[in-house]
Amino acid sequence: MSAADWFLSPSERGNPATVLDSRHAGGGAWTQGNDVRPLVHGASYFPELARCVRLMRAGDLLMFTDWRGDPDELLDGPGSEVSEVLSDAARRGVLVKGLIWRSHLDRLTFSERENRHLGEKIEAAGGECLLDQRVRPGGSHHQKFVVLRHPGRPELDVAFVGGIDLCHSRHDGPEHSGDPQPQPMAKVYGPTPPWHDVQLALRGPAVADVETVFRERWEDATPLTRNPIDLIGELLRHEDRTPGPLPARLPDPAPAGSKNVQLLRTYPKRRRGYPFAPDGERSVARAYGKVINRAHSLIYVEDQYFWSTGIVSYFAQALRADQNLHLIAVIPHHPDQDGRFSLPPNLVGRRQALEEIRAAGGGRVAVYGIENHAGTPVYVHAKVCVVDDVWASVGSDNVNRRSWTHDSELSCAVIDDEADHREPRIIDSFGDGARTFARELRLQLAREHLDRDADDDADLIDPMTAFRAFADSAAELQRWHAGGRSGPRPAGRLRPYQTPVLSRRTRAWANPVYRTVYDPDGRPLRLRRKHSF
Repeated sequence: MSAADWFLSPSERGNPATVLDSRHAGGGAWTQGNDVRPLVHGASYFPELARCVRLMRAGDLLMFTDWRGDPDELLDGPGSEVSEVLSDAARRGVLVKGLIWRSHLDRLTFSERENRHLGEKIEAAGGECLLDQRVRPGGSHHQKFVVLRHPGRPELDVAFVGGIDLCHSRHDGPEHSGDPQPQPMAKVYGPTPPWHDVQLALRGPAVADVETVFRERWEDATPLTRNPIDLIGELLRHEDRTPGPLPARLPDPAPAGSKNVQLLRTYPKRRRGYPFAPDGERSVARAYGKVINRAHSLIYVEDQYFWSTGIVSYFAQALRADQNLHLIAVIPHHPDQDGRFSLPPNLVGRRQALEEIRAAGGGRVAVYGIENHAGTPVYVHAKVCVVDDVWASVGSDNVNRRSWTHDSELSCAVIDDEADHREPRIIDSFGDGARTFARELRLQLAREHLDRDADDDADLIDPMTAFRAFADSAAELQRWHAGGRSGPRPAGRLRPYQTPVLSRRTRAWANPVYRTVYDPDGRPLRLRRKHSF
């Protein structure tokens, strides 16, 4: 098997302005020889991040981007607030550089105040943290990654990439009792909403690729905002919003494992475009288009949204083209907010997408939500896709139009050089064998959802028996609920996703008259554009 059969080539990325590929010897579009470790849940990611940052010393370089940052979010117990861990590093002489989305107004339930507060604390300690609003109208910087570089100690270099923000509600674990520092959400999720998410820890040459993503954004000379209100506020506070220089690049870290890693991104096309993506970049969408067309056995998806009919049509076409192909999607049982204006288009968008998928695949499509053992729904924020146990992707991008066209996103696609020799070894029509990383990621997530021990997965290795195991477990739990929760609760956390019955008012959002104002992706329709992926 060749990774080139699955990964994008530089020309397929469609962004010749970036140095992400050209910086590699031979101009390859991915790196080889990486170690990649999934960190499932904030309870795995946050302590590891804190540990690595605390190992840093004067002259080291820490770079991070975030969609939302809550300065008081604890990473690893008392005294480990995000702001304190990063500020302590800056006070030790670590060069701390951050790019946080400036955000929309707080009254729109975003994070304008929190992001500014985190940046101010870091800057007071000697770091540099900028609020970045170089986005399309209605868009956001949604990338979530941290890069740690160590001059003279390259064995410590690491990058964390995925879907976990440094903020409230993210510090949950496999038991899904929720983060004691919650973010307000829909009432159905309770006072401490359970949260399911995934981040990757990268070691090896891919670390330098993630650093390149940061450097391209940091060194963009475009003003961080053109909003006159923001500019006046900065003048009154005597703030200098010009990014300071970054130190010279270090050599790429040495190979550390068997994984090939390709970075995938979304950048929108803007009137005054990004110098590193003047026409935008759609490599997330293009990668999905390429690998879904190769899918033959099982597409496994965990996603916060999984909607937009123009996006899920990729999956629908693949299901129609191959009658052996199955799809498992794990999504939230309920939207994250109860808002009068946000809830209806969310429900309409999800319903339309699932109708299309189910019409294409019938019984080969299974959609589930998760609950904890108390019966509280778990909010699925993960952005994971595993195709035929060969190609796996974890990142900030959701399966919806916003993530594929409008916001900035970063994802890692991974193909392991190490084959998984457990049967079935070959599960796709191209004769490509299962790879260890992709299969183990799918099995790790499946064991959690089915309440299995680490060595109890023999019936999950074959994607077809795994499909049936998911269905059987979810059906049994659903019967227990339908029977009034009588008797011991069955093992497992999966329940079939129930498409909600839409009220008359909610159904109206599907009417073209209403959708001239608002669409299921949560953006004014006038901001939509025809996109060629």
